[in-house]
Amino acid sequence: MLLPAIVACNMENPLLTESSCPYGAPQFDKIKNEHYLPAFKAGIEEAKAEIDAIVANPEKPDFKNTIEALEYSGRTLNRVSSIFFNLMEADTDDEMQKIAEEVSPMMTEYSMYVSLNAPLFERVKAVYGQRDSLNLDQDQKQLLEDTYRSFARNGADLSDADKETYSKYAEELSLTTLQFSKNVLDATNAYSLHITDSADLAGLPDFARDMGAAAAKEKGLDGWVFTLDYPSFGPFMKYSDRRDLRKQVYMAYNTRAIGGEFDNTEIVKKIVDLRIKMAKLLGYETYAEYALEERMAKTPATVNSFLEELLEPSLPFARAEVAEVLEYARANGFEDTVLQPWDFSYWSEKYRESEYALNEEQLKPYFRLENCIDAVFSLANRLYGLTFEERKDIPVYHEDVKVYDVKDSAGRHMALFYADFFPRASKRGGAWMTEFRGQGFFNGQEERPFISIVTNFTKPTENAPALITHDEFTTFLHEFGHSLHGMLAEGRYPSITGTSVARDFVELPSQIMENWAYEPEYLDTFAKDYRTGEVIPDSLVNKIIASKNFLAGYYQVRQLHYGIVDMAWHTLAELPQESTLDFESKIIASCPVMPAVPGAAFSPSFSHIFAGGYAAGYYSYKWSEVLEADAFSLFKEKGIFNREVSGSFRENILSKGGSEDPAVLYRNFRGHDPQPEALMRKLGLTK
Repeated sequence: MLLPAIVACNMENPLLTESSCPYGAPQFDKIKNEHYLPAFKAGIEEAKAEIDAIVANPEKPDFKNTIEALEYSGRTLNRVSSIFFNLMEADTDDEMQKIAEEVSPMMTEYSMYVSLNAPLFERVKAVYGQRDSLNLDQDQKQLLEDTYRSFARNGADLSDADKETYSKYAEELSLTTLQFSKNVLDATNAYSLHITDSADLAGLPDFARDMGAAAAKEKGLDGWVFTLDYPSFGPFMKYSDRRDLRKQVYMAYNTRAIGGEFDNTEIVKKIVDLRIKMAKLLGYETYAEYALEERMAKTPATVNSFLEELLEPSLPFARAEVAEVLEYARANGFEDTVLQPWDFSYWSEKYRESEYALNEEQLKPYFRLENCIDAVFSLANRLYGLTFEERKDIPVYHEDVKVYDVKDSAGRHMALFYADFFPRASKRGGAWMTEFRGQGFFNGQEERPFISIVTNFTKPTENAPALITHDEFTTFLHEFGHSLHGMLAEGRYPSITGTSVARDFVELPSQIMENWAYEPEYLDTFAKDYRTGEVIPDSLVNKIIASKNFLAGYYQVRQLHYGIVDMAWHTLAELPQESTLDFESKIIASCPVMPAVPGAAFSPSFSHIFAGGYAAGYYSYKWSEVLEADAFSLFKEKGIFNREVSGSFRENILSKGGSEDPAVLYRNFRGHDPQPEALMRKLGLTK
């Protein structure tokens, strides 16, 4: 029941009133910044009242009145925070940033109100103590286990003094990670390369020039503008003949948030220090020990061993590949004896074109975004029987966003799917999937999820429609795989459905989808030249496949570097004396492939681990690659559109969420444990 204060707020606040949109979709057309703070306050008030009611219940604690009641508490707050924090990433502004600074401590305080609530934990412990005699279903057992461990892992067993200290650290960490994220976004937006002389565009293909001209026009400038957003940065580094400008752009990108107004170097250390302190309060030596306990890998030793097992055989391949690119570059006019990082994309692209007679300019006409959207939806239909109908009657948060009604083969509504493809200053870089509402049952009624995909693909220009690279199409499939994990969720409890799984398991559904980007049988169905309608010729498809593992060793080592640096930060038992840049440099120096660049580092802009959920978890991309390489081999064996295999993948992986141990779920699908050699074979990194 809503409290009187909340009822009063409801009359004008679209975040608190019941949505009149189809399926109860968010009322984005009515939500304004002024609504957020009152909605957070009302949501927290309601959620606390629900917690108090659980604690005050005179009945003996049982699964329904304690564990389920806790699971279903805070729905208003969850709705408000899901909308606000998702838009903070996808369409933020200065006012929202200020609201976030005010809201973040409130959310932390509420989190502590629950997790450090001694009487509440006593009720949870009472139920947990009876777990073997309760005759629970599998998902109920998992929910009980997760609930108990969540309290224990968030300080419920601490003394009152330590609880106070833990709360202080948690609030400080919340604000600090928020500042880290803001600095990265502001530093990214603060830089642009303004070119007025067309001679300085030497080497850039038409799509990159058109994009630069469009960016300049948006800023009210003549000429061309290139930014640190990846659709602009990537092509510039890959194609610009101007080595001096490539170096300038590279240094801007790799010194973001280092020094100056948006400096994150000390913030990195502060985040690490707070995580160490919180882990130690909870009885762990390092943050990694704490974080990994809930994942498939379980221990830092397992992760470090895993990374080393991949790194050692990959390094010789990576170094040989760099040497090959250097040899090609020197044979074609490059005069230095060493390739610098700002040279590598440029010369490796030319080498790739030489080796495979293939470049992105050739491929982009075949990957018109609208066709790619249809193709991804068609793949979901062939594998899982899903259909996607655009809904113009459901409001969106930005004019670029489209929303689709997703139904299964029987016509059952499965999800709303929001798609937000193009870059803008109000959106952070990269690509991700998220949700405005998860799947679950409430008062016996099922709520289907609201899933969102956010990318930064090249926008249409005056001269061409939105054309994406093959790499971007692969990214689209990746994020859509996460989306399928959310759309196809089937369960009672929102905290263990959809993508609510172990961090090193969550990338399996996304990474397995990337494989279809290299399957001729699939590409032939949609990859058509937007100008002529010509289907992509076999010769180009063969080149895509042949070049698939181009620089596989180099890219594998680069990805492993990120994981190694992440683990280095989070296996610290105390803060290092050296600077952030020196610490990172020391770690990377143990396995160099490219020359180190003084003053450059990725830690100060490494949002995945310092502002996202991948702290002590970046290894999970490679961990999941092992899973997906082994899993996709079954599709290759049975057929890439085989409904028996996709049905099993849906039943055992996609629909189950976190309702069971992921190792068990994987074995149920594949029939055996994942085999690491499957990844090395897939990448061609075997002798």
